[in-house]
Amino acid sequence: MMTTPSAAQPIRRSFQTTDGVTLSFLEAGSEHMSEINIVLVPGWLMPGRIWQNQINDFSRTYHTLAFDPRGQGESQVASSGYTAERRATDLNELLLKRSNVLLIGWSLGGIEALQYVHMFGADHLAGLVLVDSSVGEEPAPGSSGGFKDNLRRDRDKTLREFMGAIFAKPRPEQELAELVRGAKRMPIEDSLALLDYPFERAHWRNIVRRFQKPLLYVVTPQYEQQARNLKQN
Repeated sequence: MMTTPSAAQPIRRSFQTTDGVTLSFLEAGSEHMSEINIVLVPGWLMPGRIWQNQINDFSRTYHTLAFDPRGQGESQVASSGYTAERRATDLNELLLKRSNVLLIGWSLGGIEALQYVHMFGADHLAGLVLVDSSVGEEPAPGSSGGFKDNLRRDRDKTLREFMGAIFAKPRPEQELAELVRGAKRMPIEDSLALLDYPFERAHWRNIVRRFQKPLLYVVTPQYEQQARNLKQN
């Protein structure tokens, strides 16, 4: 009788970046399980453990990492570095000693995965998965100006509503409260800087269209037309 491999218990690990910041990630599964290594990058202010269900499933077969970007999860809240270039460099330093990586980025993590490809190429990658992230195709997403104003006016309430909205099914209040507390570790102006990377939308569109390895673009209805346009182009 065939048995289903059990999920590997994640181990918390860390490394120091070239600008002296300690970054954390969860690791599960053996590097010798398969040729592919899966690396999961969360969205805006989210911890790597937001991928827990995926870690449980993927680590039965693949070596799997879930990254806490700087200022998020259990990574150090640095005094600087909340730019697309530095965060892509952090990702590069995580991946330097790894090959055949299937890089999976959700929301802001998808944008930062594209910036990684733009700055460092795709030699370490087996493929790229972008989850519910704008890729610079038309139509453009709505302005985040109102959201930023609400954050400055009532950060707790705005973050609580944001956390509740990202899940398809209601989550326990304690879980949402923990996510809000984690999100507030980062100073508000640094968190707002992450929502305002100074690039034209064509920057992201050009990167994703030029990517020459397997690409999966997974979207909710808000990005459905962008997905159609990307497929066409």
